[in-house]
Amino acid sequence: MPSFPTNVVIREVGLRDGLQSIQTMLPTKHKIEWIGDAYAAGQREIEVGSFVPARLLPQLADTAELVAYAKTLPGLVVSVLVPNLKGAERAIDSEADLLLVPLSASHEHSLANLRKTPDEVVAEVARIRAARDAAGSKTLIEGGIGTAFGCTIQGRVDQAEVLRCMQALLDAGADRVSIADTVGYAGPAAVRDLFEKARKVAGERFWCGHFHDTRGLALANVYAALETGVARFDATLAGIGGCPHAPGASGNASSEDLAFMLADMGIETGIDIPALLALRAKVARWLEGETLHGALWLAGLPKTFAVPAALNA
Repeated sequence: MPSFPTNVVIREVGLRDGLQSIQTMLPTKHKIEWIGDAYAAGQREIEVGSFVPARLLPQLADTAELVAYAKTLPGLVVSVLVPNLKGAERAIDSEADLLLVPLSASHEHSLANLRKTPDEVVAEVARIRAARDAAGSKTLIEGGIGTAFGCTIQGRVDQAEVLRCMQALLDAGADRVSIADTVGYAGPAAVRDLFEKARKVAGERFWCGHFHDTRGLALANVYAALETGVARFDATLAGIGGCPHAPGASGNASSEDLAFMLADMGIETGIDIPALLALRAKVARWLEGETLHGALWLAGLPKTFAVPAALNA
């Protein structure tokens, strides 16, 4: 039997990865309520938005306000995505706990998505690290390597290139690195193989796995990653999200389904699953007409499911 982590963090990224992929403009007051309810349900890491130009992603124009609110919640790790130095400077000014810089291991996807080559993104991370250090900031820098298992534009992405990019990000000053299956090409065997090698490169600085459920394998891929010792995963409430370069993509791993799977495995997440399901129902009302995903909300918790004792205390 594999040895799994005893505790796993589910980092909620629905407020960024999820909302940027849908048409509904969610009011700031609802986003604040979402953050507050997720916190009350036990989630302690939330990606609240992205510092990108409002003209490009008006859905995320209120990120600074959301960071300010989220920072009032004790013990909540507040993260944001940034595409460049300018966005990173705004993240540092906001005192976000972590900023994530996306890098596509696929050269073609990188140009389409960021208008930079992977090595140009690495150079940008070096500039961000210099700016962070000059400001005396404690904001952590995470380099997120996307399209790590393949790409709808380029096709094959060599494993060696993913690991090269990972080492380059660390050398450039990233505090953490993570791997994302941006377009849903990964399967458990590929995940186990790549994550084992990535752990050898980055050790404990290998921070997170990010899986899309495009072909129904997100939870299976999480399971494979758990076998390698990774203990943090991105997910979105109701499985919302996707990638503009992944036709037919069905979104991210569902936060509530992932929390249920981990609880069933005896792995602690600190999440009150009934409370998370109540939040999902609320968000579903706010996003009426949008396509939502996940299985747990349809069938509900099994009668045999025992709520962890700590949540009943």
